[in-house]
Amino acid sequence: MSKTKAHQRYRLKPTPENPKGRIVSGVTTILGILNKPALVPWANKLGLKGIEVGKFVDDKANIGTLAHAKIIGELLGEEVDTADYSSNQIDSADNACLSFYKWQEGHNLKVIDAEKSLVSEVYKFGGQFDILGDVDGRKELLDLKTGSGIYEEHYYQIGGYLILLEEFGCKIDQARILNIPRSEDENFQEVVLSGKIMDLSKEIFLDCLKIYNLKKEVARLLKH
Repeated sequence: MSKTKAHQRYRLKPTPENPKGRIVSGVTTILGILNKPALVPWANKLGLKGIEVGKFVDDKANIGTLAHAKIIGELLGEEVDTADYSSNQIDSADNACLSFYKWQEGHNLKVIDAEKSLVSEVYKFGGQFDILGDVDGRKELLDLKTGSGIYEEHYYQIGGYLILLEEFGCKIDQARILNIPRSEDENFQEVVLSGKIMDLSKEIFLDCLKIYNLKKEVARLLKH
């Protein structure tokens, strides 16, 4: 598999005006409007250590991509080609996978679907969730994170996926975010979202979508 996923394109259904289907933005792109105050001091800290931020981020992203692929491959019984990755990246991805497998040992997970792309014709956006499954008798959306922790915007990302799933007739009982560490300086974390939190996460996502679309419209008008 390639080190980096090709940029995912989401399209609405074809119309006479647009036979290929209009391209719409994805969940993570939409949530890019949110302020991330922790990023500035983090980047400064790397700079003071002489670490080039761009290369550091790319390396970590590659590890995350591989870890996701390995976990999904294991769940679906598919082989994952690691030829394009360095030995350090493979080791770090394997470390993240071990955290997931340890979590899995304590739960009964039956995969319903994985890494499926969906597009909302109602709200005009797309997204690709990680794992939809039955976990200990409940229908759950599982979202895998490889990073330094679980952050507020991750809840709203779940909100976007829930909106997509519900449009396709899939109601879930709860969502679960798992932060699977790549190295010793990161920690395993788990957050379960249910009830009111899921409802609020969907609402906040839709607010972000509205602001995102309004900003695009302002940018378009300023060009004219």
